[in-house]
Amino acid sequence: MLSLAVVNDSKVIGDLSVWYTGMKDSVEIGYCFANEASLKGCATDAVSSLVKMLFSEFHVHRIQATIDARNKTSQKLCERIGMRKEAHFIKDYWSKGEWTDSMVYGMLLSDLELKN
Repeated sequence: MLSLAVVNDSKVIGDLSVWYTGMKDSVEIGYCFANEASLKGCATDAVSSLVKMLFSEFHVHRIQATIDARNKTSQKLCERIGMRKEAHFIKDYWSKGEWTDSMVYGMLLSDLELKN
């Protein structure tokens, strides 16, 4: 697993994580950003840069993100960087005192190349 801090003006505004799944050359990413970073493009820039680095320097085959379906901001971020929604699971994750849906977004290098 790799964890990175996202820093802006000497202040940590978020974090990025990457870990290998059980599948060859496949990773999952996760991210969390402070509210003050919202709507400033910081999350999009950071996650997009991470994805590009994973494909170009680590030569991963596939990147995925599993997100809480209630998190519309995270869904939009995934779509902005070129990920596609691949699955929507119904009430499969216990979070904040309730069963919630989760979504899986994924991408291949070819998806990133099509976006650029």
